[in-house]
Amino acid sequence: MTSGTVCLTFDFDALSRWIAWGLASPGPLSRGEFGAVAVPRILRLLSGHDIPATFYTPGHTAETYPDLVRQIADAGHELALHGYCHEPVSELSEAQEREVLLRSADILEKLTGQRPSGCRTPSWDFTEHTVGLMAELGLSHDSSLMGHDYLPYPARTGDRWPAGEPYRFGSPTGIVEVPVSWTLDDFPAFEFIRTEQLVMPGLRRPGEVFANWLDDVRYMLTEYQDGVCVLTFHPQAIGRGHRMIALRQLIAELKDLGVRFARVDTVAEAWRQGRHRR
Repeated sequence: MTSGTVCLTFDFDALSRWIAWGLASPGPLSRGEFGAVAVPRILRLLSGHDIPATFYTPGHTAETYPDLVRQIADAGHELALHGYCHEPVSELSEAQEREVLLRSADILEKLTGQRPSGCRTPSWDFTEHTVGLMAELGLSHDSSLMGHDYLPYPARTGDRWPAGEPYRFGSPTGIVEVPVSWTLDDFPAFEFIRTEQLVMPGLRRPGEVFANWLDDVRYMLTEYQDGVCVLTFHPQAIGRGHRMIALRQLIAELKDLGVRFARVDTVAEAWRQGRHRR
């Protein structure tokens, strides 16, 4: 097998996700509140295995749980942008999107002393302005798109899709896209949600879900040199007892496969230096 990297990423949405969905009654909000219970568990597990991770953290979460955000930073993990209150960017004007990015970056910098360099948009969506705004803010990397499964690539601006004509790819930028996938996200697999607009059955066994993830990593290791596989967790989902046991086992099996673990900013910088391009 060839070498490869796995990024463990955590979307610390806490209450912001439920507020953004308009589910701001005590029941749904308590599910978000559990995310703050789970973060220390996750930090202990990562520390025990000496694994660096990236925590995508909305500004709302950072202001609500400042001590936890400082603990994440003090443990050596990357803190990156994830909206202010988990706003779908497709519903924002350019000015609103800029304000959300700036406000959230200021909050994280004030709490940790370090300006964030990365972003993950809530619900993994872009507008025609998103990449340009990231560049304007001085960000270097993003992890929201799905144009590949194992190789980072430059985010583009100016894509066009005129009716009845071929897709027109825009211009690459200096923003490194470190791709994700819904198939490698714990939230739709584990969380049960039922509203008039949304039904998410969730509640799958972690072992079943993580068996698929391990097979994706195995494929990467046999087919790609220096590939990258990004796994997405949410503290309020993965932090339940039986899932933490499964996460511990997943980490052990990934170690047996010989992968490296890295923060997303580390992967983005390695891509600039020529790795993760084959």
